[in-house]
Amino acid sequence: MTRVALVVGTTTGGTGAHVRMLAAGLAGRGVGVSVLGPPPADALFGFGAIAGVAFSPVEFADRPRLGDAAAVLRLRRLLGRGSGAAQRPDVVHAHGLRAGALTALALAGVRARRRRAGSGRRLGLVVTVHNAPPVGGGALSLVYRLLERVVARGADLVLCVSPDLELRMRSAGSHWVGRAIVPPAEITPIAETTASGPGGVSAAGRPVVLAVGRLAPQKDFGTLLAAAARWRDFDPPPLLAIAGDGPLAGELRVQAASLGVDAAFLGHRDDVPDLLAGATVFVLPSRWEGQPLILQEALRAGAAVVATRVGGIPDLVGDDAAVLVRPGDAQALAAAVRAVLADPPLAARLRRAAAARGAVLPTPADAVAAALAAYAQALAAT
Repeated sequence: MTRVALVVGTTTGGTGAHVRMLAAGLAGRGVGVSVLGPPPADALFGFGAIAGVAFSPVEFADRPRLGDAAAVLRLRRLLGRGSGAAQRPDVVHAHGLRAGALTALALAGVRARRRRAGSGRRLGLVVTVHNAPPVGGGALSLVYRLLERVVARGADLVLCVSPDLELRMRSAGSHWVGRAIVPPAEITPIAETTASGPGGVSAAGRPVVLAVGRLAPQKDFGTLLAAAARWRDFDPPPLLAIAGDGPLAGELRVQAASLGVDAAFLGHRDDVPDLLAGATVFVLPSRWEGQPLILQEALRAGAAVVATRVGGIPDLVGDDAAVLVRPGDAQALAAAVRAVLADPPLAARLRRAAAARGAVLPTPADAVAAALAAYAQALAAT
């Protein structure tokens, strides 16, 4: 196997960073790599600037639509004939359920032509499912069920970031399902905490409850603010610091003010390791997560973690590296944070367990090796 095409439909969350890490790692091992995805993905992650990696634009909408047929046709042209920057690959690795389904539809025709021509060259398809489908029923739920079935039937191997997604894909008919490895792209050394607080946040000697993530519904920072209103009587009262930006920024600020919560909205930060190093408690209140990069960074930083018991989080933290609560439960979240703040021995145990867990988490090199093994398995299955 000498050439791999990576198809990415969206770069939200950690998907774009993960694909960039894979592209660079595979190219570094002598594999010819092409990345196919929306132009903003290249602008954001610079795929075409990586040595040994070529980029071809393919327009993907953020939701299923009739226009997806154009993306299927372009993928078929790029992958089947090797036009544009994409050479004819040995394996195609699509990231995301929609990208995987559209790629499977595109490759169905390519594989059929090869069979009719009697070509002995194989073409494998691996799909990594990074996120759960939108919550709720109706037409959108049916569309995502259809996408799951298309991926299940078209992919030689489906990799999932969490056990619940593995179950969904097996239920959809996938015969070969494995666990994806999605580590942070790189490990940044932790800086020392300054006197003013973590990352220069002014806490005036108060404990800092830190949350990091996109200000979007999935992260459920609204429940965190509701929880923070329940610990205002703590002495001294904690400072809630939320790093990140997103569409709910204004709404969350209004909610914090209406609840009387002392919250510092830090916006986008490039010094997250510094923030983690000085936080008293790190909180991940998400409604769903796969293998969240920020949680892995928190474990490696030895943070005292409170998180929700959803998706791939329990597998990441193991038995003792975090306090886990139900999603969407402000009372349970507040009680867990209060317990860590009020019990220094508990906080110390959590930090030791987090550091131990973080030390054995997979690395980018592990992820590249696992991808190469997946490609070999996919080729053997064709």
